[in-house]
Amino acid sequence: MPGPGHGTAGSGDLSREVLAERLLLAVYAYGTNTGIRAISGGEHGHSEDDLRYVRRRYLSVDVARAMATQITNATFAVRRQQVWGAGSSAVASDSTHCGAFDQNIFTEWHSRYGGHGVLIYWHVEKKSMAIHSQVINCSASKVAAMIEGAMRHGTSMEVDGNYVDSHGQSEVGFGLTRLLGFDLLPRIKRINHVKLYRPAAGEPDAYPRLAPAMTRPIRWDVIGEQHDQMIKYATAIHPTYQAMIELGRAQKTLFVARYLRDRDLQREIDEGLNVVESWNGGNSAIFFSKGGGIASNRRDEQELSVLCLRVLQSALVYVNTLMVQDVLADEVWADRMTDIDHRGLTPLFWTHVAPYGEVRMNMDRRLSLRAEA
Repeated sequence: MPGPGHGTAGSGDLSREVLAERLLLAVYAYGTNTGIRAISGGEHGHSEDDLRYVRRRYLSVDVARAMATQITNATFAVRRQQVWGAGSSAVASDSTHCGAFDQNIFTEWHSRYGGHGVLIYWHVEKKSMAIHSQVINCSASKVAAMIEGAMRHGTSMEVDGNYVDSHGQSEVGFGLTRLLGFDLLPRIKRINHVKLYRPAAGEPDAYPRLAPAMTRPIRWDVIGEQHDQMIKYATAIHPTYQAMIELGRAQKTLFVARYLRDRDLQREIDEGLNVVESWNGGNSAIFFSKGGGIASNRRDEQELSVLCLRVLQSALVYVNTLMVQDVLADEVWADRMTDIDHRGLTPLFWTHVAPYGEVRMNMDRRLSLRAEA
């Protein structure tokens, strides 16, 4: 957990133990959407005023993000390869709609979900751990959000590929991700209507079997003239547009050709996107209060709620990872696992979570895990 002065003005006079308890309660209040007033009535000895003071002074967006990042890195460090398999360098990203008050300029109507709100855009790696989250408007570019998360997640993971659905890709996106050094791996709707760009001019009879899907050649001269500018602007997420599109067309053509012939890649992309869908499903189990809608008009409060949700859900995955490893440390259970069982193994489950009832805190009690002991 970040120290008392992390992202705040001064460390105050609270002991670290008391501060830790109050921070955890405040994170729980925001991450479950129940609010500080409801949480203050639990069995923990901290008043509503105490929790609100700690929230104002110590719990900022930066602190919550640092908490989530530490839990993510701790999960990566504790994972056992014989249980979960080799680590992945790819993430899946997608958004989920969250209702919000409509008396502000950030909340928008979403035609697909049929309500006012904002979008939470997640980046989740293949073993169900989120490495980045961000609150975006319903009309915001998912391509920009995808690039932002892949570049600025802040965890120990090196991202080499990003799975997205059709809304998370574009020709500009292909160009930017190529320049930034990772692969854009989309699941494209109506892929049978996608056009392939010819690699060179003056070869109209090349690739005769692909002729119905072919279109004009890539303008490599435009890319060459603007290459240095593209590198410069790609770093700042602001493209030299014409050349960036041209490069994206070339990269998209390469991807589509690869995707259509590689069944393993198709399965890999579907598997990654299924993981992020499962993560979105877990949101509603944790962020359960007030119908899952963010009860604030302030952008910083909305961002804090989402980050606290990420802290709780990441902590759930961390604990579940340890419990699964503890069970499979027993040779009797480990020997019963088949390859199919290992493929279906996930640390993202919440049937053992009881969201309703009294809020109790006991910092002296820990899980008894033989494998970790």
